[in-house]
Amino acid sequence: MTKRRSLKRPAKKSSVKTPRHGWALVRLIAFYAVLLVVALLAIWTFFLDIQVREKFDGKKWALPARVYAQPLELYEGLSLTPALLEQELNTLGYRAVSNVSAAGQFSKRVLSTRDASYQIHSRGFDFWDKRDEPTRFNVVIAENTVTRLNDIAGAQIPLQRLEPEEIGGIYPANVQDRVLVKLNDLPPLLGETLLAVEDKNFLDHHGVSPLSILRAAWVNVREGDVVQGGSTLTQQLVKNFYLTRERHLRRKVQEAIMSVLLEVHYSKSEILETYINEVFLGQSGVRAIHGFGLASHHYFRQPLRELEPKKIALLIGLVKGPSYFNPWRSPERAKSRRDVVLGVMYQEHLIDEETYQQALKSPLGIVEDTNTSLVSYPAFVDLVKRQLQQDYQEEDLRSEGLRIFTSLSPGVQRQAEKALAEGVKTLQERHNTKELQGGIVVTSVGSGEVLAMVGNKQPRFEGFNRALDARRPIGSLVKPFVYLTALEQPQRYNLGSIISDEPISMKAGDGQQWEPRNFDRISHGDVPLWLALAKSYNQATARLGMDVGLKNVAATINAAGYEGRVPAVPALTLGSLDMTPFEVAGIYHTLAAEGVYTPLRAIREVLTATGEPLRRYPLQLQQRLSPQAAFQTQYAMQMVMKEGTGRSVMNRLPASLTLAGKTGTTNDQRDSWFAGFSGEHLATVWLGRDDNGATPLTGSSGALQVWAEFMRTLPTQSVNDFPPDGVSFEWFDNTSGNLGSELCPDVTRLPVREEYRPQHTVSCQSDSNGDGKRWWQRGWD
Repeated sequence: MTKRRSLKRPAKKSSVKTPRHGWALVRLIAFYAVLLVVALLAIWTFFLDIQVREKFDGKKWALPARVYAQPLELYEGLSLTPALLEQELNTLGYRAVSNVSAAGQFSKRVLSTRDASYQIHSRGFDFWDKRDEPTRFNVVIAENTVTRLNDIAGAQIPLQRLEPEEIGGIYPANVQDRVLVKLNDLPPLLGETLLAVEDKNFLDHHGVSPLSILRAAWVNVREGDVVQGGSTLTQQLVKNFYLTRERHLRRKVQEAIMSVLLEVHYSKSEILETYINEVFLGQSGVRAIHGFGLASHHYFRQPLRELEPKKIALLIGLVKGPSYFNPWRSPERAKSRRDVVLGVMYQEHLIDEETYQQALKSPLGIVEDTNTSLVSYPAFVDLVKRQLQQDYQEEDLRSEGLRIFTSLSPGVQRQAEKALAEGVKTLQERHNTKELQGGIVVTSVGSGEVLAMVGNKQPRFEGFNRALDARRPIGSLVKPFVYLTALEQPQRYNLGSIISDEPISMKAGDGQQWEPRNFDRISHGDVPLWLALAKSYNQATARLGMDVGLKNVAATINAAGYEGRVPAVPALTLGSLDMTPFEVAGIYHTLAAEGVYTPLRAIREVLTATGEPLRRYPLQLQQRLSPQAAFQTQYAMQMVMKEGTGRSVMNRLPASLTLAGKTGTTNDQRDSWFAGFSGEHLATVWLGRDDNGATPLTGSSGALQVWAEFMRTLPTQSVNDFPPDGVSFEWFDNTSGNLGSELCPDVTRLPVREEYRPQHTVSCQSDSNGDGKRWWQRGWD
């Protein structure tokens, strides 16, 4: 049977093609996708453009407030030593040369072992009152006094100021710092070298240089490492000024777009000037050093305009990597990089061969690493901040670039730091202890200006400020105010009045029996009032305080300037009151200023960043205490130094210098105090332990020693010995308290209120006490 063929036809190959409208759809989608990308890119560019212009046109940086010390003011008659003048010049970065030819230089000619002549070329400065132009002048110092001050033509100069030292800043939250400079103020060599090293085609490209990118890529591929960058200077600015540190393709595109936008809107000079002020060039602790202006001060303590080619080369070399080429940590690496930049300078004919060869042989010329911080005196700057916060908001202090002129004297400050650091070290070694700490406050007598403040035995350590915050019992430092209260009652008391130093016992406020004893555990019977203060007798002082009234003693302390509550309890007479060294300085200043109160101040003037005055801090004076009583108390405090608890240091101080002061020691010798003054300077010293533990020190064996070392070489004047109206000097008999004669054996010459002089006069038959000296002379030779 024959098989039937299958009726199925063989399958044909498909010949169906995509319709024409399909390709059109694909093209349409692609078109709209591109259009969308372009639109998004345009929108993104639009917003980037706003961002670029807003920051560049607006306030580019939060500028720290800058704090300046008082300038050194030279005039004929000023007490000044050659060593102190040279220390000031070195601190300001002046360079010693043979022949002065430019600002920031000085030369010296030795006249004798103590005398010298100087020629100085000041830099000029915008002060609070006017601008001082750069000036070349001569100054002669003889016998520690400025004896001649004249210009180079020989004409006398009444007053010449050096620029003030910048001692600190109040920084933005990001702790960035910069000194803004104008392009016109730059050394031409810096700008030309910067472009030659970082972006040779800067003047020709439009923000991005494709050729530079390709060239850098080829070098990096060839070397197998990233050894060359292709970023233009504009791109570097965008990277630092606008963008974060994250790395990805989107950020690189954003960087390129913003670079082009920057070039569209701003001139090359504006971009270069911003770059010069923005570029990161180092780190000082937590403070970031931005811009060449600040870097010049940071590394060399000099303004940019004074830098030599070798120093300019170092700064430009740091652009490549300020941490990697850090000249303190890696001096050889830094020198190698500097020399590369010097080579570029020479190749581009920016310096001649002689300059090039000489620079290659030169050291880096940087300052010591310890001198790089602009917060030079942290305890004093802490005081400035606290006083500023009474008048200004924190944000304004951190961002508006205020210029704050203060009362700090760098020379006095350095002397106070040295005295405390070395004094504490000596005492620790002598007594085999390491726990001692201390603080010093120095003020100008009369003005109340704070000249120096040290809050730590490590003066540059930014920690607990003991000068402002160590609140401790003041011990015998309170005694002059007990005696001052008595002298405010002249009808009852004068310095020659006889008071009892016998034991005293009474119930204190807590019901306990209060029985003070003298430090030597001896009762001295009846003694003249001045001697009780000079010898710091506790029993006599407690009796006197109870007699004149505890509330009156408390009122005297408040009138002298202490703003806290003063408990009117018996222990007040011996110093149970807690104060800080700064508060002690405040009340002692009123005493030193003959009863005139003025609040202690650290700020003289505040200016805006452009030099416009914001606020002045004028002298405020108020006669709160009797000048007659204050003068008599001062005189008794001179006796402290000549005959009493301060006598041990008099052989270390100039014989011609009359000083006044008072020691203070608290229970278990936990606190060692001394406050004393000349006619110009008051210094308060506290020593103790932070844990309030006992120390081996009394006021005379501790704080007094530091104070004397500070005062030993300080140019200053004696305490005023001219009595105020109504006060005259008389001879007092030290047994009866009556008037005596210079020929009597047991008398002392004392100031007294004329209308309240004793009515009786003792007669004496002998002018000698058996040892060939009158009583008042004994122990004074």
